Amino acid sequence: MLEVRNKLIFIFCLLVASIMGGTAGYRLVEGWGFMDSLYMTVITLSSVGYGEVHPLDAHGRVFTIILILGGIGVMTYAFTTITAIIVEGDISVAFKRRRMQKQIDKLADHYIICGAGHAGGVIAGELRKTGRTIVVIEQDKDTIAKFHERMGDDILIIEGDATEDETLVKAGIARAKGVFAVLATDQDNAFVALSAKGANSKARVVCCQKELGVREKLFRSGADNVVNPEFIGGLRMASEMIRPAAVGFLDSMIKDKDSVTRFEEISVPEGSPFIGKQIGSIKGSEGNAPLIVAVLDPGSSKYDINPEPDRLICAGERLVLIGELSQLGDLKKRIGAA
Repeated sequence: MLEVRNKLIFIFCLLVASIMGGTAGYRLVEGWGFMDSLYMTVITLSSVGYGEVHPLDAHGRVFTIILILGGIGVMTYAFTTITAIIVEGDISVAFKRRRMQKQIDKLADHYIICGAGHAGGVIAGELRKTGRTIVVIEQDKDTIAKFHERMGDDILIIEGDATEDETLVKAGIARAKGVFAVLATDQDNAFVALSAKGANSKARVVCCQKELGVREKLFRSGADNVVNPEFIGGLRMASEMIRPAAVGFLDSMIKDKDSVTRFEEISVPEGSPFIGKQIGSIKGSEGNAPLIVAVLDPGSSKYDINPEPDRLICAGERLVLIGELSQLGDLKKRIGAA
């Protein structure tokens, strides 16, 4: 939008300068009044073919020739530039970006994905399927085009450098719930983590690790967790060999387009009506509610796997569940989780 506006302002200033220059020239060369000089300049630049306001002497004709030649150049440039803006869709693109920015400015508790490559697309697909709001940052136009082909045009995406603070601000980092750093290099991902934590210390940052030996550096940069795709891929291949049924079960949840079953976690906030109640009251053993498979104690950071039905629920605990998305959403509301 700024680039289009600057082009239009430049054209306007060029036209005004040409008109004012022509008006001043006729006043100096011919000694005409302001209105006659202005009128003569306008009909000359616009090439409407009207007659001369007053008879011109030799000096006036020379000046008119110069004004016509200069005016043709100015008008041609203005016409071609405005035509290019319209034909190339710069105006529509600028307004689209402006509308998108207004949408982003209204978001809160959304997720920012830095990088629209393969990993970014997988993350975006999963978050969107589970009802999360996302904003994507990518600076390569070809990558953006491919991303839209895969994910559709309804995803909010900012064209810019995710390592720059200004770009993260446009993506609403101050109100974001989490940030995914999946850029091409570990250095860029570290910059994203550092900038994101500086702008919003409460946002959870997950970084992609590209090379060995940089895991701790990414943590020191502000990442809450670091994922090494090659390490995860190796574990996955081993699991495919020795426990194919278990892996197939997880795949059926994530890859099946019709599947609405997911692992999820729910934090128990202060004041929840379930504090002090037994796990069995919401465990869902009859299949009419999500199944609680583990409880994370924030004090010890240890998981109580397959908790006993009489275990009491405490504030601050995180319940790890498996169930349909509708059941999970309903339980979140009942527990009072944000």
